[in-house]
Amino acid sequence: MAVIFESTIKTSPIGRWYIELVDTEKPDAEPVVVLDIYEYADKIEEMGKEYGADVEVIWSSDEGVTPEQINEVRMQMNAYEAEQEAKRENMEHMPDGTPNFEA
Repeated sequence: MAVIFESTIKTSPIGRWYIELVDTEKPDAEPVVVLDIYEYADKIEEMGKEYGADVEVIWSSDEGVTPEQINEVRMQMNAYEAEQEAKRENMEHMPDGTPNFEA
């Protein structure tokens, strides 16, 4: 059975979004705060190792988070996934047509 990580999009007093990540198997553990999608992916991978990478993520957002902030997170996640796919497939170009300099 997969471990469940709760990912909550929140907003700071200055209007910048961040993601709070909680391991539901460890209710007493401090939430992990990440400021971008790359850091988020690293933390999910790091936390998931303990569970054999059998991870399920549940997303939510706090009150005060704007649709634009949610969309920005979604767009960054899509771009990150496309970049990872290009790396896995050793593609010359990313799906959006930009060069894959790591290929």
